Amino acid sequence: MLDLARLRALHAVSVHGTVGAAAAALGYTPSAVSQQIAKLERETRTTLLERRGRGVRLTEEAEQLVVTAQELLAIVERAEVRLEERRGEPAGRLDIACFASAARGLMPSVLAELAGRHPELDARLQEVDPHLSVELVARGAVDLAVAHDWDIAPLPVPQGVEHADIGTDLCDVLVPAGHPLAGRAALRREDLAAERWISQPPGTVCHDWLVRTLRATGSEPLIVHRAEENHTQVALVAAGLGIALAPRLGRGALPDGVRAVRLEPVPSRRLRALWRMGAARRPAITETVRTLVRHWPRVAGDRAA
Repeated sequence: MLDLARLRALHAVSVHGTVGAAAAALGYTPSAVSQQIAKLERETRTTLLERRGRGVRLTEEAEQLVVTAQELLAIVERAEVRLEERRGEPAGRLDIACFASAARGLMPSVLAELAGRHPELDARLQEVDPHLSVELVARGAVDLAVAHDWDIAPLPVPQGVEHADIGTDLCDVLVPAGHPLAGRAALRREDLAAERWISQPPGTVCHDWLVRTLRATGSEPLIVHRAEENHTQVALVAAGLGIALAPRLGRGALPDGVRAVRLEPVPSRRLRALWRMGAARRPAITETVRTLVRHWPRVAGDRAA
């Protein structure tokens, strides 16, 4: 008889790529995950993981076992959904993946309300890039994702995943206070062609949007600094090292050395909640989505100025 906890550990390694990342997602230690997989290897008399440098690779037998594990975990999820639905109250563990600025600007109040109103619900948050978070939902690694896409870079939604719109976040160009563009009431994309940019790393949604937008005007963006955190980008702008495009959500008050200038047309990104179809009736999902939508007007209002 295969142990479900051990199959879950193997599935997590498949999804997250390393034992350490799988352990973080499951709330275990890396050694605990390694022990679970070692026991599964003894049970199946099969080698499941092979060392590759500092990481591991799943064997072909492990890949086949992961398919079975995913099917079993889906069955367990359906059973849990039915039980929770019968109770009618949000309960159990709810793993949420969310991008950084929403984790900072939106999720604290949402999670606090859920904890206060539904003490049987154990909601847990992890920061994840939007593209990855959607894939984690589709593969059953998390229950709910809060992701975003830009007006010219839609976020693909895999088959079997449902979504609801939370709201629209607007963006501004951040420039040093002494910059020639700082006194402008508004900017056009063509005004930005010769600027030195501070951006998120390649492969992120924000970086891709910036590159696509400036290329559409016939110019290649000169990205001189790359930083994942918005606060780091703001600090680099304040030091006079370049300009940046920054969403309003989670940005916080700007320092004296930075000015936010409106870009026309205004760049926007749409926030979405995503979950698997099989969990659509789970009270924990429906209540969390309702709470996200309910909190958005307050958060958006704080960033409207």
